[in-house]
Order: sequence, then C-alpha cells, then structure tokens
Amino acid sequence: MALTKDEAKKLEYRPKTVYSLVKEVEKTAEEYCEGYKEFLNASKTERGAVRFTIAEAVSRGFESFDAKKKYNSGDKVYYNNRNKSLILAVIGTDAKAGANIIASHIDSPRIDLKQKPLYEENGIGYFKTHYYGGIKKYQWSALPLALHGVIIKKSGEVVEVCIGEDENDPVLCISDLMPHIGKDQYDRKLSEGIKGEELNIITGIKPLDGDEDESVKLNILSILSEKYGICEADLITAELTAVPAMKARDAGLDRSMILAYGQDDKVCSYPSLTALFELDKTPEKTAICILADKEEIGSYGVTGLNSQALSHFIKDICDSRSVSYTEFIKNSVCLSADVGGAYDPTFASAYDSRNSAFLAKGIVITKYTGSRGKSGSSDASAELFSKIVRLFEKNGIVWQNGEYGKVDQGGAGTVASEIAAMNIDVIDAGVPVLCMHSPAELAAKVDIHMMHRASEAFYCMTKD
Repeated sequence: MALTKDEAKKLEYRPKTVYSLVKEVEKTAEEYCEGYKEFLNASKTERGAVRFTIAEAVSRGFESFDAKKKYNSGDKVYYNNRNKSLILAVIGTDAKAGANIIASHIDSPRIDLKQKPLYEENGIGYFKTHYYGGIKKYQWSALPLALHGVIIKKSGEVVEVCIGEDENDPVLCISDLMPHIGKDQYDRKLSEGIKGEELNIITGIKPLDGDEDESVKLNILSILSEKYGICEADLITAELTAVPAMKARDAGLDRSMILAYGQDDKVCSYPSLTALFELDKTPEKTAICILADKEEIGSYGVTGLNSQALSHFIKDICDSRSVSYTEFIKNSVCLSADVGGAYDPTFASAYDSRNSAFLAKGIVITKYTGSRGKSGSSDASAELFSKIVRLFEKNGIVWQNGEYGKVDQGGAGTVASEIAAMNIDVIDAGVPVLCMHSPAELAAKVDIHMMHRASEAFYCMTKD
C-alpha cells in the first residue's frame, strides 16, 4: 500500500536550526562564546594559542608529558611541540581500548615578514612580506595590522614581539592604490588586484636625522633597538607575522555570530579544548586533543601532522602502559575538527545548495573534502559516518552534512589524510564558517556551542 503524503514527508531529511531543536540554547551559547572570544584575542598566532592553552591546562591539573614516566587512568598530560603545536590527553581506564582523538589546527592565513624585511623607498619605510596560507591578497590591504612573533638575539635571549593589539599601540598597514588613478589595476584579474610582492607593510615616514637616504629605515631600526635591544641582523633569524589588529566581536544586530580573525580553525580548537577540560569522569578510551600547526600549508614541518610527533606521543603512552601500539592505533578514532564552508546566498552559484552546510544548523560532518575528484581526501567510510551520527543523535547534538561548493569549483583539505595515514579511522566534523580565510570570518554562536557538546560526546565514546 502506498504511503500517504504526510507519511512520506516523515521520511524526508530536512535539517532544522539549532534554535528550533535545543531549548534555551541562545543563552547557553552566548555565555560559552565569551570565553571563546578571549581565546581568539589571545591566540592570533600558533605561539599565542599554545601559550594560552598551556596556562589553562596547568590550572586544570595537566602536567607536562614525560616519556619516561608511567601513566595511569585519569592522568592529565600535555606535550608542547616547539611552542607551535600541542597535544593534550586524559588517560583512559582501558589501556588497550585506543583513543578518541580530536585534531584541529591553530595556524591561520597571515602575512609573514621575509628574512631581510626592512627597507626604505622614496621616504617611506617598509617590511617585505611573504604571505602564509591561502589568502585573497586584496583583502589584506588598507587594513590595520598588528605584528606578532619572536626574535632570538645573538646571545640566545628570546624576545617576544606584540605591537598593535593594545589600544595605545600604533598599527601597521599595507597600502592600496587610490581609485582615481586605478585604471590599470582595475584591468587586472581579481586574484592579482594586489600581487604578492605588493604586500609591503608601511613602517613609518620619519627620518632619523635630516633627509638622507635610508634615514627612515635607520629610524625604524633605532625604535626597534630601543624597544627590543636588537639590530637588523636579528630580524634575519626572527619569526614575525602580521595579523589583523582587531578584537573578536559579536556580529549581527541580533548578536548571533562572532566576527573575528583566525576562526579557521580556532572555532574548532577551543571547543575541543573546553570539552577535554570539562570531562566529569575518566573516559574508557584515552581522550586526545591535538592543536596542530602548518595545516594551512599542507601540514609539513616538525610541528605539522606530517611529522612523527603524534605517533611518537602515542607510542610513549603505549609503552608507559605496556600495551601494543598497533592494537591501540587500530582501536582509535579521530574527528578531524576543521571548519566547513557555510552556504553564502550572495554567491549561490559557487555552491550545491542541496549538499551545503548552513549557519545555525549545527556542526557539519563532511564525508570527504579534497578538490576536483576528491583529490587529497581520506573519504570516511559509511560505517564510521553512521557511527558518529548515532553518537551525536543519542546525545542531542544538532548536525548537518556539507561539502565545499560545486564539484568543479575548487575544494579544500584537512588533516584527515595525515591521521588516516596512521591507520586511524577519521572523519571531518566542524563549525560552518562564512568569509573563510579572510581577515574577518563569521561563525554562529549556537554552532560553536554545539561543537563543544559534540566534542564532549566524542571523548566519552566507548570502544563498542
């Protein structure tokens, strides 16, 4: 017998907003996101995120990991990988059960200074730069910028640099051409509206003494020497980066969103941290939170997930508890917690609306990422996808599926492929974001809070 129309409608999948599915979520999400904004403001670089997180972890009883120490159920540890990435763990009750791992990243697209950055041109002082990660270069001109990083002096002394975040600090900027004489610039492709070698940061115009050549440069060196005790040669070995000099702000007349730099991927990092910190009991499986570096440039380097840092950490945990590393790995599961691209009605032609994620409809589970034929994707199995969905629905987690735009439009990658290479089941799940990789990204508060709740449920997922 054929179903009635009403009966057939019940078979449809129609995702609803978090507001309609979770009682009092607005107030809870609002309170939760106050802490999130503090994290964003303190974590504009990976070094800042590591510093902030270690302080919070220590205050909650976490200790620095020691590979020579024996660890037991309930122990809380963190491993600081060169001050640029971090692994935290709560040791589970079942040593052989493996781990529930949430892997996110704390690096974001930005403007790095070249190794010999300082120069002067026609009375204007500049820093030469090399952008980091996938940016639309034109978005970074005529924007207040702050300078962050470290300088290692010849004596070995480490000098922390932060200019432009305090209200009384000066800010930096990259110039753009005035529209009055921009005819040739208008003829460029959008991707070349500002070229890479035009991302020159203005440092000042005041000469040190008179109008001699290089006098503005000398004045900037004098200021840096007075403030930090450095010379130009110290800049060659330094790590200095320019980021937007703006604080995280509530967005929308209804204050429903957060507008901030670096939400890709700190909008997933923070919930994975708070969920680990707030576990009310020791989980069966070891709960591991990864804050990775270098994801935006392919996860290369010793602080990226292409390195052996994670496998070494897990091996040391296994040795400490006298269990098989390969058995532990096979029993482990990972959420690659990275942002999803939220549907933007203004640019609807770039999306497949039937398979897109939307703001305020919960976290987005992405079976595969990659681009043009799923290139670069680990493509999670149906068994894992359904297991995660069952876990979320059992715990009242609002979720949706989504992917990155139309098939031939482009795409993106995450750390899922690096985790999968370790023989760990992995699937992407994160917060949908608008304006991704721009100097100011948008995310819905209710989705951010839902990511926290999803992380809590995942850490407590049992082996069976």
